[in-house]
Amino acid sequence: MGEGTYSEKRSKFLAFSHHVESVDDVKDIVQAYRKKYYDARHVCYAYVLGPERSVFRANDDGEPSSTAGKPILGQINSCGLTDVLVVVVRYYGGVNLGTGGLIVAYRTAASEAIAASEIVTRQVEEVVTFSFPYVMMNSVMRVVKEMKSRIISQDYDGACEIKLGIRKSEAGELRKRLEKLSFE
Repeated sequence: MGEGTYSEKRSKFLAFSHHVESVDDVKDIVQAYRKKYYDARHVCYAYVLGPERSVFRANDDGEPSSTAGKPILGQINSCGLTDVLVVVVRYYGGVNLGTGGLIVAYRTAASEAIAASEIVTRQVEEVVTFSFPYVMMNSVMRVVKEMKSRIISQDYDGACEIKLGIRKSEAGELRKRLEKLSFE
């Protein structure tokens, strides 16, 4: 989690970034901020989910259209992040900032929260399951080691079965090499 703040013409913007894995996580966190900062004028947010970054939303929470959620989402996108929620809480200072001022304020607050966050890079994995007779064990384990795949589970009752996690882009090559062992 990262935090950032920004002040402009007595308005105060408090920004928070969170790792999230589902829309339910987002709803719970946003609800908690609405409860904690019940006296704030606006609780705006944006999130992006999934390795393809295809699930996203920006919410202006009563601010003029596209002046809060979009600038927050823009900061998430400019950093190329996913599975992240950024919430910006605004306390109104009595002076209107105008659309340009709001965009700058929300963008800056979101940027501060992201900058204060620890960014974790994760690999998108695919699970490959392979069944084989016990006599092929050494050959299979050699391929597992050479491809640097991660053993998720192994079962040696009767026929052997192994579940491997590997970078999605290399899954096809792993399958091909394991299948090839069956014909040697």
